[in-house]
Amino acid sequence: MNMSIGVIAKLTIKEGCNQAFEEKFAQLAASVRANEPGNNFYSLHKSRTDNLSYVVLEEYVDEAALAAHGKSDYFRTLGAELGPNMAGAPDVEYFDGI
Repeated sequence: MNMSIGVIAKLTIKEGCNQAFEEKFAQLAASVRANEPGNNFYSLHKSRTDNLSYVVLEEYVDEAALAAHGKSDYFRTLGAELGPNMAGAPDVEYFDGI
């Protein structure tokens, strides 16, 4: 049985914030990759049709790895620093691995 958890977070940012958002997200992604052995991937993608629309594709080996991600100091700190660039709250959906 596959216990992995997929996450898709849809993000919309404010006009003129692309560079700041992408730079801050790159710092967050580097911290995730360096510190979370239970994370299989953590990747930002920008829409081809909407310059302000992004998705974060994530996969964790299990619930514990996902919980550790959300509780990490760098996620809380850098997540808060991303906030001023956001046009609203992220739309997050969770998926079970098959």
